Amino acid sequence: MRQVPTGPDTVTAALEFLCPANERPYTYMYPPPDGGPWQNSDYRRENVRVRDARAVAASLSIDREGFELHHAPSAVRDFMNQDEVLRYHYPEAAQLACAATGASRAIVFDHLLRRRQPGPPLAFGRRDGHRPGAAGRVHCDFTLASAQRRLAIEMGDADAASKIARYSIVNLWRPIRHPVLDVPLALCDARTVAPGQLVASDIFYPERGGEIYQAVYGAEFAWSYFSALTRDETLIFKQFDSLRTGVARFTPHAAFEHPAAPDDAPPRESIETRCLLIFD
Repeated sequence: MRQVPTGPDTVTAALEFLCPANERPYTYMYPPPDGGPWQNSDYRRENVRVRDARAVAASLSIDREGFELHHAPSAVRDFMNQDEVLRYHYPEAAQLACAATGASRAIVFDHLLRRRQPGPPLAFGRRDGHRPGAAGRVHCDFTLASAQRRLAIEMGDADAASKIARYSIVNLWRPIRHPVLDVPLALCDARTVAPGQLVASDIFYPERGGEIYQAVYGAEFAWSYFSALTRDETLIFKQFDSLRTGVARFTPHAAFEHPAAPDDAPPRESIETRCLLIFD
């Protein structure tokens, strides 16, 4: 099977962005209980240039661009085995997150397995009746408010945010089977995103609701991906940082269809793991 080139190439890909509106956006990840619409906002797909950042991977910083690539083999044999993931992957993720960021403590609080389904990536990976697919809508997983709520939950203290000098949330993303050739993850350089381009939005699940950021399109956004990521590699990127200056705080991201993906490329399968970091 032909491999996607791993050099410093740049490709053109379509990503889905929020259209500006006066109403607060919401999205249901299950049939709305009142029979109403799944979402209340309009979206548009924009062609963006996405560079293959493998050639510059060693120079990237999670506190500057907002993301890094690490060689990180795992002791997990089968990522579909929940016991193995909890026993091996969670401690591995916590150790890597601390090493990459300098945090003194790490709490892994959830993970999500994804398998790409036929067709373009959908919204936040919603696909009824299937494991979540690739998420093609540009977003950040946390806002200031939802990050504070997560901190309070994990620390068991509603006022934890006022008692900790610095905390952060990162996502650790890796393939779990084949190299990713068909639907890689695009990451936006946090320095190229203005605060007004991130819009707080509601997202509803059957068991809970949450708040995320969605992004409106910016021509100045600088996008990167890493070609043919393997099972032994992990992307770590910033979802939130309580420091307001001097570091990347939010890293917009989304999956995209690689225009040079072989027709017989195996569907992308990945695990994303979210981790709360405390800087004592």
